[in-house]
Amino acid sequence: MVERAAQRVRRSAGPAAGLLAQVLLLGVLSLTVGLHTAGRTVGLACALTIATLLARGLARDERLGPASTVTLARATLAVGVAALAADSLAHDTPVALLVALAAVALALDAADGWIARRTGTATPLGARFDGEVDAFLIAALSVYAATVYGAWVLAIGAARYLFLAGEWLLPWMRAPLPRRRWRLVVAAAQGVVLTIAASEVLSRPVTQALLAVALIALAASVGECTLWLWHRRGAAHPHARVALALSLLALLLVWVALVAPNHPGRVSLGAFARLPVELLVLVAAAALLPATPRRLLAIVAGVVLSVLVIVKVLDIGFFTAFDRPFKPVDDSSYAGIAVETLRDAIGASAANLVVVAGALLLLALLAVPVLALLRVTRVAADRRGRALQAVAVLGVLWLALRVAGLPAASSSAAALAVDEVQSVHAGLQDRAALERELAHDRFAAVPGDRLLTGLRGKDVLLVFVESYGRVAVQDSSVAPGVRAVLDRGDAQLRAAGFASRSAFLASPTFGGLSWLAHSTLQSGIRVDGQRRYDTLVERDRLTLTSAFKRAGWRAVGIMPANHRAWPEGRSYYRYDAIYDRRNLGYRGPDFGLPPMPDQYSLLALRRRELAPRDRPPLFAEVDLISSHAPWTRIPELIPWRDVGDGSVFDRVPVEETAETGLFGDPDRARAAYGHSIEYSLGALFSFVRRYGDDDLVLVVLGDHQPATIVTGEGADHDVPISVIARDPKVLDRIAPWRWHDGMLPRPDAPVWPMQAFRDRFLSAFGP
Repeated sequence: MVERAAQRVRRSAGPAAGLLAQVLLLGVLSLTVGLHTAGRTVGLACALTIATLLARGLARDERLGPASTVTLARATLAVGVAALAADSLAHDTPVALLVALAAVALALDAADGWIARRTGTATPLGARFDGEVDAFLIAALSVYAATVYGAWVLAIGAARYLFLAGEWLLPWMRAPLPRRRWRLVVAAAQGVVLTIAASEVLSRPVTQALLAVALIALAASVGECTLWLWHRRGAAHPHARVALALSLLALLLVWVALVAPNHPGRVSLGAFARLPVELLVLVAAAALLPATPRRLLAIVAGVVLSVLVIVKVLDIGFFTAFDRPFKPVDDSSYAGIAVETLRDAIGASAANLVVVAGALLLLALLAVPVLALLRVTRVAADRRGRALQAVAVLGVLWLALRVAGLPAASSSAAALAVDEVQSVHAGLQDRAALERELAHDRFAAVPGDRLLTGLRGKDVLLVFVESYGRVAVQDSSVAPGVRAVLDRGDAQLRAAGFASRSAFLASPTFGGLSWLAHSTLQSGIRVDGQRRYDTLVERDRLTLTSAFKRAGWRAVGIMPANHRAWPEGRSYYRYDAIYDRRNLGYRGPDFGLPPMPDQYSLLALRRRELAPRDRPPLFAEVDLISSHAPWTRIPELIPWRDVGDGSVFDRVPVEETAETGLFGDPDRARAAYGHSIEYSLGALFSFVRRYGDDDLVLVVLGDHQPATIVTGEGADHDVPISVIARDPKVLDRIAPWRWHDGMLPRPDAPVWPMQAFRDRFLSAFGP
């Protein structure tokens, strides 16, 4: 027993001495060259990992021989190189010191092998220790060189660890390799070339060429080793090969599920070349836990991962359509609306096929991560030792990358899970915040005879132009065409005696969900989600519509996209009449998703509400929807006398584009969008010129920006807004707003939150 205790002490003495030497070296570097937190953290993590792995190796060996002592000294120098390399990512590093440490370590590489042979103390542990220290030094040098010559240099440092991962996953890769002199030369050359590169003694092109040659030689060496092992793998049973393939596939699926981005702008090959810390934690836990807790862990973690994968898919879709992530509390209710919109856009049969395919995809996304994680954790438990070794090495690499601030160290899955929990909590808490907002309304008790006195006797049209955003008028390929229409419209309005002023509003939505913008503008409350909308329409909040009604106007809605009853129109907005595709009398063809041209909708308003004599003044919300995505069929403006019941549009040429062509080609989608906006605005200007009079006032605005296929990433939520009137007293009322003259707001025009408009409008036109 005493002898065993003495052996344990002797075995632990080497790793302890090495750890002490490495800590002392880090301390000296901190005091002399000012090693920063990143370098100290990475250096200490590397030192602890080397000591731990060496102690595990010595537990099966007798002692640390003289050659391995030299190798331990080399490892100490390599820890210093790693610390300096990590520091170089954020701070200036003494290059001469880094090169000196690396050069001494490389020189000692020749000594430890010679000593082992001369003393007869060569052991498998010593050979493995020597090789791993070589790989560690090369990896540290490649991190430093990558900051100077490009990230591709990291491939030199990663080669050994990719091979190690293969050993863990593939039993046939664990066979001993025969000693080959050229392989040793290639391995030694990597450290030499990287040290030369770090010193920057040669010109950049020459150094890059040397690094490229070194990488090619290394790839050839690793490929030769892999091929040799493959040919000698033995006659594996077919079931074993299938099992191996399934294990590799499961690991790949889990890896991809963890690191996959949730934003379309971040989807790239580089996004998947990241090391997920969540996988390391799961593998380590699986290797240490008993069978039943391990399976329970795999199922629970797999379910969470499945949900996160679905959230990532939804996030990508919502960022693409609405420039924001999926909100679990709000957006879960949009499934029915999405299916209904899809049926309107592509037909019921095609939409049903899409729904079935979506349901099958959902089931796959729920099941596959759970099954894959069950297999990965089982493999880790079956190969406990190698799994823990791989986790230790990769854990140190992850820590080094994270301390250095590199995106390759991923914890995105855990961060997304936290974000989703916080999003749910915020969504649930938002109802209370909205109730507090709704409790305060300074116009709620204003009597009708004191509301909108500056507009008495006027017909006021609140005109929403679908998807009319800032991108239509500024800094885009479609802006010149739309600006030309606005310029012509200004001239037409002036010729008819009208004037206009314009600015921007910041919409609460983007790319769709128009009713959120409509309710925001009407209520003076920001409505950026369905829960807010549902809560709002249950309350008695004063809207622009109900304010006009209280003041004596007749209120109607022209909403051609609606094809069923809309209870909120009566119960909340208090419209006297709502006109939609069921009762507008249109007999012509559909135009993609829009069921009728805007020209017909405007003329229907004229016939039904504006033309009759001896009527009260009219307030109307008018939705112009010919510019609604997907912009596949764009009407042509025709003489107003020819419009009739709309059947004439069966014979009128249209601008037609295949839906697949639009969404596969952003340029075509952008062009079609621009033409649709030009049509809608052109129809509106023509209507005002033909039917406008002294008592007509229009508020014309966009509801939201179009989808990101048109705007690109990072667009704002601004939409143009204009007030048009022939009576100069109307525009005098809004002179303090400092809006710009004309229909085209300049880039520096005021930008109001859309919810601010109601109160400013009611104030401007009050007593």
